[in-house]
Amino acid sequence: MKITFLGTGTSQGIPVIGSTNPVCLSTNPKDKRLRVSVLVEWDSYTYVIDCGPDFRQQMLRAKCTKIDAVIFTHEHADHTAGLDDIRPYFFNQGAIPIYAHKRVLGELTRRFDYIFTTENKYPGAPSVVQHEVKNEAFPIGNIEVVPINAKHYNIQVFGYRFQNFAYLTDIKTIEDSELQKLKGLDVLVINALRETEHPSHLNLEQALEIIAYLNPKRAYLTHISHLLGFHDAVQQTLPENVFLAYDNLQITI
Repeated sequence: MKITFLGTGTSQGIPVIGSTNPVCLSTNPKDKRLRVSVLVEWDSYTYVIDCGPDFRQQMLRAKCTKIDAVIFTHEHADHTAGLDDIRPYFFNQGAIPIYAHKRVLGELTRRFDYIFTTENKYPGAPSVVQHEVKNEAFPIGNIEVVPINAKHYNIQVFGYRFQNFAYLTDIKTIEDSELQKLKGLDVLVINALRETEHPSHLNLEQALEIIAYLNPKRAYLTHISHLLGFHDAVQQTLPENVFLAYDNLQITI
């Protein structure tokens, strides 16, 4: 299984528009972060988790020529605003499967009604095939994916486990019964926004506590704000099995 970090930034990305924060002015490519998303590939299958406003740029950079589906964590714009840019895949492949919580499917239908409509459809609009994700395992490709239920402030959000890889973003709280689904991982990806407390995201200390509890072989931090600091400086402070993810990083499991 190959994981490509398409984006590792928070909702504003890094650099933030108009910011003079030193991290936003950094010349280190690892300090430049598009909105958070990953590409998950195994055998002949290719899946994208989330489809934010940088989706087109990310797909071009990753040289991704086909996707088997888009899997959504939740409905916020930095995770969904790029849905229209599935059009080239639709033109080549037909309707693109999407997987999401029922609430998220409803929000996407409202925002992108021209994609979901079946009457008088605009001829250039893409089409999707909807799959509702509940808090139970579901098949994609030739494996089962296990949803991980969590809260993003007061909004339900799904993480996902693919065999021994799991991806969690935009979480703040998670029940112990859901954490138990994450035992025995080779790789855990989890959000760590900044050092100080945040109402809807894990900070660095909280993310490291979860990592220590789950004890994966490797962990990668994502959904990173410029307020966390410079990539290279932060990396030096992390435990030996924890890494600050960066855009275009590829790992193999």
